[in-house]
Amino acid sequence: MDSLEKRLETLEYYQTLLLQMIEPNHFPFYRLVMEKGLSRREIEEVFTFCNELSYLHEEQKAQGLVIFTDLLTQFAGQLNPKLDIFETVQAMSKQGLYSSLMSDFLVLMK
Repeated sequence: MDSLEKRLETLEYYQTLLLQMIEPNHFPFYRLVMEKGLSRREIEEVFTFCNELSYLHEEQKAQGLVIFTDLLTQFAGQLNPKLDIFETVQAMSKQGLYSSLMSDFLVLMK
């Protein structure tokens, strides 16, 4: 039986191969988090604060606000340090995650 280290090394190599096989435009955010090595917990944290920001975003839009700099600042402050803010917003937008929020973030970042 192979050692645990050898099996883990093989799995990591297979993951690298799978990442190369995945079309980058299909799931860019998931690809990004795999490339950056985020854990399940870290990804769930991103989704949790994105859910909260998305809710606030919809509330602010309903109140007539059109500039969401405060939400972008919160997003940047809560984003895992392994992730680049611009790269993350682009990837989430392309993947269709939090579309309205990410779309407004992209406008602010240009």
